[in-house]
Order: sequence, then C-alpha cells, then structure tokens
Amino acid sequence: MTRPAVLAVLLATAVLEAGGDALIRIGLREHSGVARGVFLVCGALVLAAYGLTVNLPNWDFGRLLGVYVVFFFLVAQVISLVVFHQQPSRVVFAGGALIVAGGVVLTLW
Repeated sequence: MTRPAVLAVLLATAVLEAGGDALIRIGLREHSGVARGVFLVCGALVLAAYGLTVNLPNWDFGRLLGVYVVFFFLVAQVISLVVFHQQPSRVVFAGGALIVAGGVVLTLW
C-alpha cells in the first residue's frame, strides 16, 4: 500500500472512531428513549467499522497507529467544534502541536 493510501485509510479510521464516539456521546447526553437507543446502536456500529478498518491492512501496527493518533486528534477537534460547539483552548493547541510533531517524526523518519 502506498503512503498516500495508508494515510487515507488512517484518516477514514479517525473519522469512524471520532464519529462513533460522538454518536454515543450524543445518545447518552442529549436524547432519551428510542432516540438514545438509535444513537447508541449507530455509534457502536460505526466503532465496529473503525475496528475493522484499522486492523484489516497488514501494517506496522505501533508505528502507523502513532500516526493515526494525529488524524484522530485533528478529526476529534473538528467534531468538537462543529457538533458540540466547543472551542479548543490554548492547552489543546499546545498539546495538539506536540501530537502533530510526533506524527511527522513517525511518518518521515
């Protein structure tokens, strides 16, 4: 698998994981009854799709999952802003810069 293809798979997995987490959070905190159940089941299905997607390719699990953390962090911040209307703080930006720097090292070294 080429580097761009691997990065695309990692981005897709980050969207699945962060999206599944967001669906479960919405179900637990913002809904009740049938709507809660629908959000929780959808979140579980999306998280299962994440687990399959991230583990199907035959790759160096530790190294690429280190790069994956960068994508997860970035996607999670976008979802936090767009869905939950939570602005990232300076601490999140500082920690995020360290996460991204680590991903660059893992990708390019």
